[in-house]
Amino acid sequence: MAKLYFRHGAMGSSKTANALMVAYNYYERGKQALLVKPGLDTRDPGVVRSRMGLEQPCGYVEDLVRMTDEELCAYDCIIVDEAQFCKKSEVEFFVHIVDDLEIPVICYGLRTDFRRELFEGSLWLLAWADVIEELKTVCWCGRGATCNTRFDEKGKIIREGEQVVVGGNDHYTALCRKHYREGKLGPE
Repeated sequence: MAKLYFRHGAMGSSKTANALMVAYNYYERGKQALLVKPGLDTRDPGVVRSRMGLEQPCGYVEDLVRMTDEELCAYDCIIVDEAQFCKKSEVEFFVHIVDDLEIPVICYGLRTDFRRELFEGSLWLLAWADVIEELKTVCWCGRGATCNTRFDEKGKIIREGEQVVVGGNDHYTALCRKHYREGKLGPE
């Protein structure tokens, strides 16, 4: 029985590396996995790339939702990276793929933004996913990190602004809740 998975974690929890490994596992077994990401992720167009250097060509969620059921049935699995950027209608389409076509959809993404508010895609994945799993990472202090923290060029935490600013280690870090609340990006 196919399921809709939401595997979430803070920045640096190896979500993309995990997505690429799952895609490779399907490939290694002679199966067809379709790797996609939302077009809002403008880094590396047409490629999913992890921080550790793994990469693979990908399609886009916006193209996926235009595919016919027959085209989708050519795949054994759909893997979605950066799923927090998906719209409610796109998550509804993932439900269709799982329930009506019996194809598993595995989504990877952030649960919350730098203000600790849910993204639209994450909200609906939390509501509708059959399986919800947290991928763990740690704060600089060694505690579990759950807060995606945006910072400026001076190393100050940013707590207001647009929800989406695409970036990596140059704009974001993962902190435990305590150090997020205290505004500490590292030891004094």
